[in-house]
Amino acid sequence: MRLYILLIFFIIIISIFFTWQGIYLPKSFVSGQEKIFPIEKGQSFLEISEDLEKEGLIQNRIPCIIYLFLTGRYKKLQAGEYSLSSSMTVPEIVEIVVSGNVTKEKITIIEGWSLRDIGCYLENRGMFQAEELFELVGFPLADYSKTTDLPKPKDFSQEFDFLKDRPKNLGLEGYLFPDTYEIKDEESLEDIIKKMLNNFNQKLTNDLREEIKRQNKSIFEVIIMASMIEKEVRTLEDKKLVSGILWKRLENNMQLQVDATITYITGKKTVKITLDDLKIDSPYNTYKYRGLPAGPVCNPGLESIQASLYPKESEYWFYLSTPEGETIFSKTLEEHRVAKDKYLK
Repeated sequence: MRLYILLIFFIIIISIFFTWQGIYLPKSFVSGQEKIFPIEKGQSFLEISEDLEKEGLIQNRIPCIIYLFLTGRYKKLQAGEYSLSSSMTVPEIVEIVVSGNVTKEKITIIEGWSLRDIGCYLENRGMFQAEELFELVGFPLADYSKTTDLPKPKDFSQEFDFLKDRPKNLGLEGYLFPDTYEIKDEESLEDIIKKMLNNFNQKLTNDLREEIKRQNKSIFEVIIMASMIEKEVRTLEDKKLVSGILWKRLENNMQLQVDATITYITGKKTVKITLDDLKIDSPYNTYKYRGLPAGPVCNPGLESIQASLYPKESEYWFYLSTPEGETIFSKTLEEHRVAKDKYLK
């Protein structure tokens, strides 16, 4: 009888140890590669535990089942796709699944990308069609006061006040802030757009907004200028100088003659502008019409927005970018012509 009791006691101890190490020790102590583990709606915690074992993420399903049951966490498991590793313990895995911390896909919107670029990027990633984006944020170059052929974009100005000084006939070019975004599986395209707009809202600090008011400019005007600067030059110093030149030209009623406005119209991925391109009749053509173009020509980053708002004064009136990306500044038209002959032929 005594031996029988000792045997039972020994079995209990072994069972407790087996359960403890199955819960609190990972299957692998080497940091393993994470894998996507899906949980379907309606799956029981028994099925989930079994799948975790089959996928090699836990040592054994029994300790996992015991842990889920004793802690009551089995009631809180959420469906979705999770990034898990065999180097995680059962409590770590359960915490991820209970929190609904599903696998996020990252997208990166590059500074200077236009709506066309973003639409193409999302389409190539297999996430959304470019036209789906345009239907929500506006088709590039579209003037919705003059066309009835296109569906009107969604009005986001009620949620984001910085959009209220923007003409209602235009889309959201310029406002989809360039950055890297984490996207959950269940998020819609509209959710993603709101993330970009919210990011813009945060980046445009109160100090920047106050400076815009102090200069008697609108957010829309500053973003148009920033978008041209973003496409024209690379370094912050050059951006400030070009900003100074372009604002000075506006004040003196000179044509801006910004090549980026022409390539925005044509959609060409080239710096070469033809004589026919310069003759295109468009409110974005700064070679044909004075003043700012009708709207932004890309989505600028914070550095370009700051350069637009804090231009650097200089004696320069002209600039050009060499094929290598260097910016050449000129004080007179004659100097500019000599620079064009030297660097662009």
